[in-house]
Amino acid sequence: MSGTPARTADAATAAEVVCLGESMVTFLPSQPGRLADVPSFGRGIGGAESNVACALAAAGHRAAWVSRVGADGFGDHLVEAIAGYGVDTSGVRRDPSRPTGIYFRTATDRATDVHEVAYYRAGSAASAMSPDNIPYATLPATRVLHLSGITAALSADCLALLHDLTAPRPGRPLISFDVNHRPGLWRDADASPEVLLDLARRSDLVFVGEDEAEEAWGVTGAAAIRAALPEPATLVVKRGAEGATVFSGTADTQDAADITTVPALRVDVVAPVGAGDAFAAGFLSATLRDLPVRDRVRHGHLMAAAVLTVPGDLTAPPARAHADSLAALDDEAWGRLRLGPGWTGDDQEVRTT
Repeated sequence: MSGTPARTADAATAAEVVCLGESMVTFLPSQPGRLADVPSFGRGIGGAESNVACALAAAGHRAAWVSRVGADGFGDHLVEAIAGYGVDTSGVRRDPSRPTGIYFRTATDRATDVHEVAYYRAGSAASAMSPDNIPYATLPATRVLHLSGITAALSADCLALLHDLTAPRPGRPLISFDVNHRPGLWRDADASPEVLLDLARRSDLVFVGEDEAEEAWGVTGAAAIRAALPEPATLVVKRGAEGATVFSGTADTQDAADITTVPALRVDVVAPVGAGDAFAAGFLSATLRDLPVRDRVRHGHLMAAAVLTVPGDLTAPPARAHADSLAALDDEAWGRLRLGPGWTGDDQEVRTT
């Protein structure tokens, strides 16, 4: 990403979405149990922004991932694995003096939703991202720049980078921001609510869960979240099993026609990891295709359901025609869907109840 800024790239080859943030090598347990008791781990990849990029590329979009990784074997694995999904990784830089972040996690106890996670990311290559080593002008040309609050928590330099990327400027792409409130990542937990609120207000499209909004800002309910975030042109409030509510337009001109609520799907969950990133990818995919707001949310739910029915953070999404046919169902038929493992396959029959 040096020389002539990539923003001059031809529209036919430019990335539709650029996702910027840390990805880590993930070690997944070979069997359930405490970290102290698990005898071995399998290797995978994990990172909110790279998850979105991988899902979008798998869904047929031109997606790029921008980050920094160590000049080590784990960095090699991340770049190769993410590129394997069809993501443009040419914007990833190697840091010879800092390592690639890694983390270990246990399998989720399905009865209690409890799991352990041990991060080894302090001082990672990605935590050194800054406006100096990832200047805005060198980012690939794109329609959407997708960011998350996780990056803001990594370091002061990372926060400065997000402030720079979300600054108003001519020709700025649509800024998509997933709040992703992770209290355990913040050195100054008291500062995180205001920081995340400020970044969300500087963005065009914001994803936030009702639970994290209550935890971070002390606001309860979709309407209260919109009152706290009047600026974004599109605010997506994720409401868990209740579905999602989208506020379109600015809050000062909003009426009932600008508020869309779409029920969640019934899903036989295998593992609850990665669903938020998949939802964002599905919503962004449908946004890039200029689909109606209702269908954008439905594609978010469908992409999330694909991930919820597999053990890891990533999986092949349903074929576009398959997803479009489900998203086009009437409300009654949508409400009868029940999706389980294998539902995305071409030879699988989607169940209804």
